[in-house]
Amino acid sequence: MNLLLDAFASIKIRADLRNFLLGLFTPKEIVEFGTRLQIIKKLKAGIAQHKIAQDLKVGVATVTRGSKEIQKGRFKNI
Repeated sequence: MNLLLDAFASIKIRADLRNFLLGLFTPKEIVEFGTRLQIIKKLKAGIAQHKIAQDLKVGVATVTRGSKEIQKGRFKNI
């Protein structure tokens, strides 16, 4: 985990970060990360979990997981 954190922290240029992500993750994984970020933003905006699941075409359990992570204090900067 520290190796990944160090790599992310060392990249300062957006284009370099984009290339890093494209090299490290599959296109499907990148889409999934984007969906998870949308879930977090929608939860923080007060949108109901079932509505989020329906809108993003994901399971309610996926949205619930995001909600639990928010309750743990994660995603303070999102």
